[in-house]
Amino acid sequence: MADLRLSGIAKRFGDVQAVEGLNLDIASGEFVVLLGPSGAGKTTTLRLVAGLEKPDAGQVHIAGRDVTALAPALRDVAFVFQQYSLYPHLSVYDNLAFPLRSPMHPTPEAEIKRKVHEVAQMLRITDKLQNPATKLSGGQMQRVAIGRALVRDPSLYLMDEPLSSLDAKLRNDLRLELKRIQEDLGATMLYVTHDQIEALTMATRIGVLERGRLVQVGTPQQIYEDPVSSYVAARLGSPRINLLPRALVAEVAGPASAVTVGVRAEHLRLHRSASGGAHVASHRGAQVTRIERLSDQHLVHVHLDDSDQDLITAAPADTSFDPGEAVGIELLRPLWFDADGRRIAA
Repeated sequence: MADLRLSGIAKRFGDVQAVEGLNLDIASGEFVVLLGPSGAGKTTTLRLVAGLEKPDAGQVHIAGRDVTALAPALRDVAFVFQQYSLYPHLSVYDNLAFPLRSPMHPTPEAEIKRKVHEVAQMLRITDKLQNPATKLSGGQMQRVAIGRALVRDPSLYLMDEPLSSLDAKLRNDLRLELKRIQEDLGATMLYVTHDQIEALTMATRIGVLERGRLVQVGTPQQIYEDPVSSYVAARLGSPRINLLPRALVAEVAGPASAVTVGVRAEHLRLHRSASGGAHVASHRGAQVTRIERLSDQHLVHVHLDDSDQDLITAAPADTSFDPGEAVGIELLRPLWFDADGRRIAA
């Protein structure tokens, strides 16, 4: 496997700045996930690395070699697209073998057979090798699409939301398999998604994109616990982080320049009022509006008194609250943000 370095990469399409001044270093064997909503520049970044788009500025280095001006076929990368992109007239075996029969990668048939069977076993589709590609389930087709990249042993794997079109169970199964395969191979992967669960469970490091800019790079734990902005904080966490105006929790000590306070559901504690009133000591008053009962916890939705603000808190499953109940809320680990959404130290 090989490392990847992106230096000052920029790309504009008409009036849209798709990628702007992007710098990113990926070590050999890393699984890096680019996370962001539609339009953040995720797919454009992949296409720039693959050579399918030419950058307006910056350089792409793979394995220490400047490949910025090289054609896609000369970059030694494998691209897995969001759609399966299989050859419908070919069997699963021939779809997997196709990259190895390319004039760019001529391979003896005996070696093709060995690699195809090896990858098929890895992806658990050995019994489907003689099936037509059109006679597979969605999950099986995506396995074949991933396998077609794996047979090549490229320097770098690029994956563009390959699991997004699958149902929840298949996404979960393939997510675990893909991470296992990456670790077994020691492969270098750059994977893009808008799905925070994929990012949290698979990534060595996560890069958060905002309108073409890479705003933070770190481990999943770093991104979750120490976001640099309210935008980054909102990318990870289920349910999403609660963001509310500073003025609504004026009784909570915090930086004078803070305009917004963020608190994750697990860091928002509810207190019952012994007297039945809305306020408990210095805690902000609220009222329970509804409860989502999950297996290991309850998500309690509350409405702040004298405001239009709703919050969500995660409570242990053995804790019971009732809709309409008056409670006090306590912010255990608040995050503070300025008027531009930038993080402020407490």
